[in-house]
Amino acid sequence: MYKNVCNQYTIGKILLIISCFVSYNASAQLSLTGQIKTRGELRDGYGTLEPIGNKNAAFVSQRTRLSFNYKSSKLIFQTSVQDVRLWGQDASTITINDGNRLSLHEAWAELILSNKKDTSFKKSPVDYFAIKAGRQEISYDDERLLGATDWIQQGRRHDAIVLKLLQSGWQLDLGAAFNQSSDAINYNGTYYTPANVPATIKDSKGNLANTPAGLIPLVNASGVSAKNGNLSFLNPPGTNGQNQNYKALEYLYFAKKLNKTKISGLFLADQFAKYKLDSVKNVSGEDVGYIYGRRFNQPGVNTRYTTGLLVNPVFGNKDEWAATGGFYYQGGHNRDGAELSAYTFTTSLCYKGGNLAYTAGWDYLSGNDSFSSSKTDHRFDPLYGTPHKFWGYMDYFYAVSGSPTGGLSNPYLKIKYLSDNKRFSTELANHYFLLAKDQKATDGQPIDKYLGTEFDLTNSYKLNKFTVVDLGLSYMAATHSMEYAKGLTPDANKLHPFWAYLQLNIKPEFLNK
Repeated sequence: MYKNVCNQYTIGKILLIISCFVSYNASAQLSLTGQIKTRGELRDGYGTLEPIGNKNAAFVSQRTRLSFNYKSSKLIFQTSVQDVRLWGQDASTITINDGNRLSLHEAWAELILSNKKDTSFKKSPVDYFAIKAGRQEISYDDERLLGATDWIQQGRRHDAIVLKLLQSGWQLDLGAAFNQSSDAINYNGTYYTPANVPATIKDSKGNLANTPAGLIPLVNASGVSAKNGNLSFLNPPGTNGQNQNYKALEYLYFAKKLNKTKISGLFLADQFAKYKLDSVKNVSGEDVGYIYGRRFNQPGVNTRYTTGLLVNPVFGNKDEWAATGGFYYQGGHNRDGAELSAYTFTTSLCYKGGNLAYTAGWDYLSGNDSFSSSKTDHRFDPLYGTPHKFWGYMDYFYAVSGSPTGGLSNPYLKIKYLSDNKRFSTELANHYFLLAKDQKATDGQPIDKYLGTEFDLTNSYKLNKFTVVDLGLSYMAATHSMEYAKGLTPDANKLHPFWAYLQLNIKPEFLNK
C-alpha cells in the first residue's frame, strides 16, 4: 500500500509541475502525451521451439506511459514515466511486499547553444548545436544497430550525453555513456556489476537459493546453476538479450542527404567489465550444491568496436523505387574477452505502385565455423537495435532467445497493402533462414544449413487519430537444424511453431484542443 501511495504521489507532483509550466509560459511549446499499449499474445513456439508435449500459453501485457515535452528557443526538456506489467501479475489487493514496476523511461534536457533558424540567437556560428543529457532513447536510421526497441513493452533507453551538430545539410552526433553500480563512500575502484540479476537461483542440485552478492549466475536451459557455463553456447544471447549492461559506450554518427540519397555512417565502441568465474556453496538439507557465476571484480574492460555505412537511395519518376545497402564491421574483443572479427551486410529493393509495395532483400550476419580451429570470434552482434523489425516477428534471432553461433543468412520477400485513406494496412512477409557458416553435429558430421521458413501476416487499422489496432499471425516451418541452432535436444521439439497477437495502442495528446 505504501509503495502504491508513493507512486501516485510522484505522478501527482509531475502533473502539478506540468500545470505550472502551462500557466507560467504559454508561449513555449508544450505537449503531454499518454499511452496505453495493451497486447494479448498466444504463444506456441515464440522465440524458440517448444518441447513436444508442451501446451501453448496466453497472456496480456500492458505498457502505461506518460510523456511531457517542453520546448523553447534555448531548451528542450522531456520526461517519460512508464509502468510495464502483465495483467494479473499483481494481487487485486496490494501489500507492502509487492514489487514496484513504475520506472523512469526518459528524463533528458537538450540545451540549444546555436540555431540560425531562431532569431532570438544574436550569433549562431553553426546551423544548429545542442547538448542532450540524461536518460534517453538513442535511435538512428532503420534501428538496425541503435533503436528504441519499441516493440517490447519496456523499450530501451540509455543514460548518456550527446552532442548534436547540424551544418550545411550534415548531421553529426557524438555520444557517450558511463555506467556504475554504486556511489558509496570509499567505494573500491570502478568495478561494474551489471544489473538485472535474479533474486533467487537454483544451485547445481536444483535447490532454490538466494543469489550471492556481486555474482551473476550461469544457468542452463532448466534454470539450474551450471558449472563452466553449460549454457547452450550454440545459441548465446546477443546484446539485446544479455542480462548485463555495458560499462561504457561512445559513438559517432553522421548523415548527409545528397539529392534523394541518404548516406549515414556509424563508429561505435562499447566496453564490458571483465570477470572471473566463481562458485558459492549452498547447503539445503542433506544436499550440498554450488551456484556458479561471473564475478565482475577484475581490472580493465573488454572493448568492442563497430563501424560501417548505410546508403538509402530513392529513384524513379514518382519516387516509386527505394533501395537499401549497408555494411558494418565489428572488431576488438567480445564481452568475454575473445578476439573479434565479424561483419554484416544488408541489401533490399522496394517498389511502390498504387496501394501496393513490394520488397525483396537479404540480410547476412557472419558467424563461427565449428569445423575451424580459429579462436577468433566471427559472430556479429547487432548491438542495441530493434531485431523484431528484421529477422522475423517470432524473434528467433538476435533477441532475448539468442542467435546461432553459426550466424544467419536471411533472404526475404514482403508485400504490403495500404488503403487510400491510409487507415488500414496489411503486410505478408516471408523469411528464409539459413546458417551463415558450417556447423558440426554431435556425430561430427555437418548439419544442413537450412533452419526454416517463417511467414508473418500483420494488419493495422487506425480507429481515430490516437488509437490503432494491430493483429499479427506468424507461422514457421522449422527443420531439425533449428533444434541444433537453438541448442535443444534433437527430435524432441515441435517443428511448426505458431504465434498470434492482438494489440490496442492508444496515444492521446492531452494539451491539444
